[in-house]
Amino acid sequence: MKTGFSGFPPEGFAFLKALKKNNNREWFQQRKSVFEEKVKGPMLELVDAINQEMMRFAPEHVTDPSKAIYRIYRDTRFSNDKTPYKTHIAANFPRRDAACKHGGGGYYFHVSPESVAVGGGIYMPQPPELLAVRTHLSEHGGELEKIVKRKEVRSLLGELQGSRLARVPKGFAADHPFAELLKLKQYLLYVELDAGIATTPALFTEVVKRLKAMSPFIEFLNGPLIEKSGSGPD
Repeated sequence: MKTGFSGFPPEGFAFLKALKKNNNREWFQQRKSVFEEKVKGPMLELVDAINQEMMRFAPEHVTDPSKAIYRIYRDTRFSNDKTPYKTHIAANFPRRDAACKHGGGGYYFHVSPESVAVGGGIYMPQPPELLAVRTHLSEHGGELEKIVKRKEVRSLLGELQGSRLARVPKGFAADHPFAELLKLKQYLLYVELDAGIATTPALFTEVVKRLKAMSPFIEFLNGPLIEKSGSGPD
């Protein structure tokens, strides 16, 4: 696994650290060129390099770097926290073909002064999406259990996460063998790594390693959300 990406430049990482202490428009605008050159620019390069690897294990999730990267600007309309900028830079790789209804599960990572985070799954499913996944789980939950218990998944990504209901949702038996899976409202794998790797070539290697390990998990979640050809009415 070789790439020309050698990590974020120290100036970029220092910018994110300083932004945390100076989260205001005046400070940011005076240093916007540093953000563009030392943070956003390297992030575009990193996403492009990740895309090349994803062609091997998740080609449907390859995403234009300019679309994959989240904006640095926060949406403060409904938040008590009015600081205008995020203090991390993040990218998302949803399934990009039209066959996956409701968006489906995707891959995610971000770089911040505190950590490098890598994750994936279904974070905020719409009701039809969640019902489709639960219905699939009611019959094939054993397959998901096997996936998340794989040694590689456990060692690189930890355990299955997500907020959950107190009881099994309506429509499923209270004593269902996959009751604990059906209670989940989110289906996520997520891990935080040492922020120190952000300025080294290990950033690319460690992120890709985890994205690849979770690919069977993402494929399982998207299975019931993909419209099968020829499945429509006659």
